Formats: sequence, structure tokens, C-alpha cells
Amino acid sequence: MNRVNPIHITILLIVVLLFMMFKLNAAREELSDAKESYAQTLVLAQKMKGLKSSYFDKTKVVKSINMLLRNATVRSAGITKKVTNSSVLLTSDSINIRSLNFLMGKILNGAYVVSDLQVKRLSDKTASLRLEIKW
Repeated sequence: MNRVNPIHITILLIVVLLFMMFKLNAAREELSDAKESYAQTLVLAQKMKGLKSSYFDKTKVVKSINMLLRNATVRSAGITKKVTNSSVLLTSDSINIRSLNFLMGKILNGAYVVSDLQVKRLSDKTASLRLEIKW
């Protein structure tokens, strides 16, 4: 009776093998979930990098605003530009409707973060403008 039955050892080894196969299968599923999560995070990071480079680049924003203000239709409007550390402030006491329409078309269709926009109608052909663009 002091001997261990070989059938018991065989059954124990089969149970351990089944348990290890179950654990291995669970680890494989966890690895595939982690890979999917990593791929999604990578795509999100690339999108965030693209958005940051297009919306929050100070030199790019200032350069494009300067190009807009050098346009002939906007140049005659008397727009003053003030650049701070985090934004550009465009103001005009009297801007004609054609210049305002051109400027708003370019600003609102461009990649700018408009934080403050105030347009007040002064007459049928003029308005006042206050526009703040942040980065």
C-alpha cells in the first residue's frame, strides 16, 4: 500500500495539462484584446497628433492670419492685430460687409480655434468686429 498508483499519476497529469491549456487559451485571448486596444490607442494618438499640428501650431496660425490680412479686400478694412502668448486678437471698429464676409469665410472654413467672435452691425454696409483665435 505504500506505492502510488500509476493511474492516479496519469489522471493528475491529464488534469494539470487540461488546466494549463485552459490558462494558455485565456492568456491568448487577453493578448489579442491587448493588441486590439493598442491598435485603437495608436490610431487615436495619430489623430491627436494630426489635430494638434494643424490647430495648435502658433507659427502656422500667425502666418495664415497674416496672409489673410494682406489680402486686398481685407487690407482696406483697418483691422488691428494683437498677438499674445496664447492667441491672436483681430479688431476693427468699422469694416465693410464685403471684407467681413471674405474674412469670416476664410476663418470659419480654416483650421482655427475661434474662442471669441463678436460682430456688431453699425449700418447696412459696415460692422464692428472682435475675433480671438487661440492655439
